[in-house]
Amino acid sequence: MVITSALTFLAGAIAGAHGALSALLGGSVSIFAGIAFAVVASLSKPVNAGVALLGVLRAEAVKILVVVVLLWLVLTTYKDVVLLAFFGTFAASVLALGMAGIVRDE
Repeated sequence: MVITSALTFLAGAIAGAHGALSALLGGSVSIFAGIAFAVVASLSKPVNAGVALLGVLRAEAVKILVVVVLLWLVLTTYKDVVLLAFFGTFAASVLALGMAGIVRDE
């Protein structure tokens, strides 16, 4: 969320209101996909490693579906989208979310 907020302000300063909204929407796609993943993964009650793996794979499939649907929705409904701000913030947010799992918190 911090990256999405920072890039939203940056895009707003560079490209105006449409840039800010595009960046916000790009980051929101990743955020909502992550939330969908967490919800589906938390519904899985693993009794062994195989069931746990299936739960994670199911959650990942839902996440990908949410990303595809939200990207399609934004790109078809918001005619003034600033593509660089939208996809740049989306990519940065996806990378940050992926890095969160491997960075140690000490």
